[in-house]
Amino acid sequence: MKIHEHQARQLLADAGVPVPPGVVVESVDDAASVYKRVVGEAGLGEKGLAVVKAQVHAGGRGKAGFVKLVRSPEEATEAARFMLSNRMVSPQTPPEGLEVKQLLIAAGVDIAKEYYLAITTDRATRRNVLIASSEGGVEIEQVAHDNPDAIIKEPIHPVAGLQAHQARRLAFDLGFKGKQVGQAASIMMALAKVFVEKDCTIAEINPLIVTPPSSEYPDGRVLAIDAKFNFDDNALFRQDRVKAMFDPTEENPAEMRAKKFDLSYIALEGNIGCLVNGAGLAMSTMDIIKHYGGQPANFLDVGGGASEEAVTEGFRIILSDSAVKGVMVNIFGGIMRCDIIAQAIVNAAKEVGFEVPLVVRLEGTNVEEGRKILEQAQAEIPTMQTGTDLADAAKKVCAAVAG
Repeated sequence: MKIHEHQARQLLADAGVPVPPGVVVESVDDAASVYKRVVGEAGLGEKGLAVVKAQVHAGGRGKAGFVKLVRSPEEATEAARFMLSNRMVSPQTPPEGLEVKQLLIAAGVDIAKEYYLAITTDRATRRNVLIASSEGGVEIEQVAHDNPDAIIKEPIHPVAGLQAHQARRLAFDLGFKGKQVGQAASIMMALAKVFVEKDCTIAEINPLIVTPPSSEYPDGRVLAIDAKFNFDDNALFRQDRVKAMFDPTEENPAEMRAKKFDLSYIALEGNIGCLVNGAGLAMSTMDIIKHYGGQPANFLDVGGGASEEAVTEGFRIILSDSAVKGVMVNIFGGIMRCDIIAQAIVNAAKEVGFEVPLVVRLEGTNVEEGRKILEQAQAEIPTMQTGTDLADAAKKVCAAVAG
């Protein structure tokens, strides 16, 4: 599960991490007053620097023009009007872009240096790991590609957690100086605590910044000015506050619909819909479609039971994608017998109504009975054909779509 930046900033602030003042708006009319409020709280004066940032679950906002620096109520209003009336398009959004419904207006800060800080799970070592870099403010993947030596990784003990001496050593290694070291170490400790307590899969601050020296902070001040948090869906039952932050409008509607029926669905960019029982079999199905020149439109696992209701809803979800030009059903009858699932497929196909090619491959318990049911229903579902095996089914659906 993902949350918005403003929600992540609030989690950090609650954990004691210093974050510049910020307020969320959903209307252009509120932008001017909120600008005045945040610059006032930060003591920046009447024409202080603020930043207006679109709140969407996608990166690349700055390059897309959806992060703007403003220095007056009028500029804040103009930035809000642009973002709330245009869809954001970036390399991390669909081609049609994303609708922006919320904006974060936050006090601006002078930046002397940017850093990257994150915690995630290293599956190779089976530990959480603190990842840091002195090259913050850009995509960490690009830093890792261009300058891998700039990435520092610090394993976190699964029971003892991140230790203070680890955080301080890492702060020194990153180049923090004087009182910056203690500030940076405290932020690392707080981030590690939030990561565990909130069942995160990633907790990221990018950038973590140091401000120029001032009379109040002679060594500068360490602040978190952007944050990203993802959470383990399987732990949400004990994370009521986190669960309340979920924004369904930022999710794929088909994926949301699938969750209601306990279906595992992920939309892809191809044109061949896949309905399969079993995650491993679903992956194999997508692979063989690719092997024969096709492009899967989705991952869809209806589960081992594969009830008629699940199959029907699975068909509806697949066909709701206008890009789908054909559907392949691949069922292995283990828990569910092939004759029962074949009848479910026939009933579901009749109810939904198929206008695109449908190729069905069955294998497993009572497979011959299942194939007979499909054969007898051929006249009622003219777009349906069967595959003798997985390869044959994949060839047929790819050919049908290509033709």
